[in-house]
Amino acid sequence: MPKLNVIALLAILNQITLTKSINNREGVKRMRHLLTVIVLMSAFGAAVSQAHGQTWSKKQLEVWKVIEVSWKAIMDKEDWTTSYLHEKFLGWDNARPMPQDKSSARKWNRYGIENSTTLLQELYPVGIIVHDNTAIVHYFYSQAAEDRKEERKTVHGRYTDILVKVKGKWRFLGWSGGDNPTND
Repeated sequence: MPKLNVIALLAILNQITLTKSINNREGVKRMRHLLTVIVLMSAFGAAVSQAHGQTWSKKQLEVWKVIEVSWKAIMDKEDWTTSYLHEKFLGWDNARPMPQDKSSARKWNRYGIENSTTLLQELYPVGIIVHDNTAIVHYFYSQAAEDRKEERKTVHGRYTDILVKVKGKWRFLGWSGGDNPTND
């Protein structure tokens, strides 16, 4: 709901509550409660629609493409770590007790390729900031996978990735995030 419509609605509802008789205090309380709910729902709806209906710049789309390609490589059981991780990479996944460097990320990527298959995944960008040769990307995901025992599991989570552009190509410098703890 546009800001001016909310302000107009507030003014109208406030006028209605002022004209109510003093003896009808319960009605006034209910009207104010209703007004509060309407305003909060409008604000929440605007925030959600802004995140999902965001228009991305060319630079933001270029960075987002790197995120999508890296996740597709995982789904296709390809080693993407050599091409997309910066030499000084340091990332911290929720499942790890401490951050991992590029060498560790490569090992765990190979382990994942050998021991599970991604069946379906969806990525949802929430925010992308590009400043000079640095980008920060916030997004969430849903992923369905099957392990060697053919047991399926669906998880949801979020990441914040930091990328740097080196010699015209975006590389992951770090990340933080992973599956939500409630997935277990």
